[in-house]
Amino acid sequence: MDEFMYRELLEGAYDLHVHTGPDVNERKLDDFEMAERVKNLGMKGFGIKSHYFCTAERARLVKKLYPDVEPIGAIALNYPVGGINPIAVNMAARDGAKIVWMPTFDAKNELDFLLIQNVYSELPPWAKVQLELAQQGKTQEGISVLENGDITKNTLEVLDLIAQNNMILATGHLGKQEIYAVVRASRDMNLKKVVITHPTFSSVNLSKEEQKELTELGAIMEQCFGVINPHYGIDWDGLYETIRYVGPDHCILSSDLGQTNNPYPDEGMITFVTNLFNNGFTKEEIRRMTVENTTALVKE
Repeated sequence: MDEFMYRELLEGAYDLHVHTGPDVNERKLDDFEMAERVKNLGMKGFGIKSHYFCTAERARLVKKLYPDVEPIGAIALNYPVGGINPIAVNMAARDGAKIVWMPTFDAKNELDFLLIQNVYSELPPWAKVQLELAQQGKTQEGISVLENGDITKNTLEVLDLIAQNNMILATGHLGKQEIYAVVRASRDMNLKKVVITHPTFSSVNLSKEEQKELTELGAIMEQCFGVINPHYGIDWDGLYETIRYVGPDHCILSSDLGQTNNPYPDEGMITFVTNLFNNGFTKEEIRRMTVENTTALVKE
């Protein structure tokens, strides 16, 4: 694919899952370099993800230097922000954050997968930190959105805040039962923007049938470049089959990149759209996932 083609497929796109620095983990690039790369490629914006802290203030600084780029602040509900903490979400919303991730590395589902099953053949950066904490005896009980099978009060308060502030709910590293519970509760509470975070990732591991069922409940599937890897649950052929089954209308494409050992996020997105185009997806289908669906999440 020539440069004109991939630029056409990414012009106006948002990458809603980028791990830039400064952060606890060393990153391949910082927020400002990412903004420069987004601008040069003709993309519209990017979501700044930290597993540890709210990134809304970082996004505001980027916007000041790059007014034509849309940096998007976010918060992940891990222990550094108090877990599933309505006050933290309230403050994040006041600060301009647009994405709320349910627990990621502190999710009970993820900690069970990492510390009990211990099956990652290639550790993500956050997992290395978790193992260090475990060795020091400093890990806490994993966070769940459920208690005795029911959605917790704090989770319902967070969902209400997301609805009030027209934010995007992302499911993080929750397990299947939790994901279904959150999606159904979100539907009942009239949340319009629910994203299933990297549904093919090892610890999440949603089948294509489960993904389609969740879209019928109102969710969007976030297919991530960074987890298209046999170490993390799916290969390219498996992903093509999954997207075709679920449907491009119900998917977005994100890089989930920024790790030092991976390509730059924009490079990952170029490879993503190139591979999809070369394997039978139309320009219209790809732009639906890169531009139209992401823009609807950010703007509507």
